[in-house]
Amino acid sequence: MHIISANLNGIRSAATKGFFPWMAQQNADVICLQELKAQAADMTPEMLQPNGYHGYFHYADKRGYSGVGIYCREQPLNVVVGLGIPEFDAEGRYLRVDFADYSVVSLYLPSGSSGEERQAVKFKFMAAFMPHLRELRASGREVVICGDWNIAHQEIDLKNWRGNKNNSGFLPEERAWLTELFDEVGFVDVYRQLYPTQVSYTWWSNRGQAYANDVGWRIDYQIATPKLAQRAQSAQVYKTQRFSDHAPLMVIYSECTEG
Repeated sequence: MHIISANLNGIRSAATKGFFPWMAQQNADVICLQELKAQAADMTPEMLQPNGYHGYFHYADKRGYSGVGIYCREQPLNVVVGLGIPEFDAEGRYLRVDFADYSVVSLYLPSGSSGEERQAVKFKFMAAFMPHLRELRASGREVVICGDWNIAHQEIDLKNWRGNKNNSGFLPEERAWLTELFDEVGFVDVYRQLYPTQVSYTWWSNRGQAYANDVGWRIDYQIATPKLAQRAQSAQVYKTQRFSDHAPLMVIYSECTEG
């Protein structure tokens, strides 16, 4: 089972950079998208239903902003659009597809980097989202939450950690929230489980020569329930081509076996 998570920073922009031909070559079972920056009327047939895939989307109300999507080969049994919290659902941040044996979520957690007002929104989202995460964990279903979490968890997860201790994305409260998710709720950071000491980033600022110098952040994750995380065999941050300021995170899981 091959699952990809990709923040496209605009699906139309990524399409012009060859995302869909690349995606077709990956033979993935599920592809989670974040930051569509599009409404339904903006989507081409290829974007809505790529060859061989069913497409599902949660658009933001605001044009050219946020939005998440999921492509899957197998038609899901159930699709959940939004968290049921109008304030956040208006921003198109959560989409879940349920299959017989597992569920996949595409998540775009708010960024607080633009200022105190958006950081307050981010904290509010985190406070509302944690009970939902606990419910998912307690449901007994196997779940993987793919997406841009906009938080680097540990010092290994960003190049300039010393200079970012007081910046959104590496604040102590944000990092503690992820630690609670892993250590108390019981979800697993799949990439870090596979590669405990490997330095690998998924996002680079467009300022300066951040990408060329690999001055990045690991803020895109596949975070799974323990049994599903144990099935992860390998993971890769794909950097051969650039579709946005993020790189796709690709994980191969073994097939689910009953019992």
